[in-house]
Amino acid sequence: MNDRSAPPERRLDRRIPMSCPAAIHLPGGDTVEAECVELSVGGMTLRSTYVPGEAEVLRVSVSSPTGAAPLVARLEVKRCHALGGGRYEIGGAIVQVLG
Repeated sequence: MNDRSAPPERRLDRRIPMSCPAAIHLPGGDTVEAECVELSVGGMTLRSTYVPGEAEVLRVSVSSPTGAAPLVARLEVKRCHALGGGRYEIGGAIVQVLG
C-alpha cells in the first residue's frame, strides 16, 4: 500500500511558530536583519537575505515578543532554502545559548 501522507516528523522538540525580529551577527561586526519564524529547545528557523555556508555556525539574537532580554545563541546551519525575492529560510540547531 502506498501512503502519500506527510512524512513522519523527525524532530523531537516541539516547535513554536513565531514572528519575532532577529539579527545575524557576522564575525566582522556586521549585522544582518532576520525574522525568527519558528523556535524550539533545539533549534530555530530564520528568514533573511543572508546566505550561510553549509554547517556554518552563526551568532543570532532573537527579540522577545514580551519585551524580555533577547535570546542570543550560536546556531549551526542545517538547511537553507531560497524563498524568492532575495530572501532565504535558514534552519539550524542551537549549539550554545549565550544569553
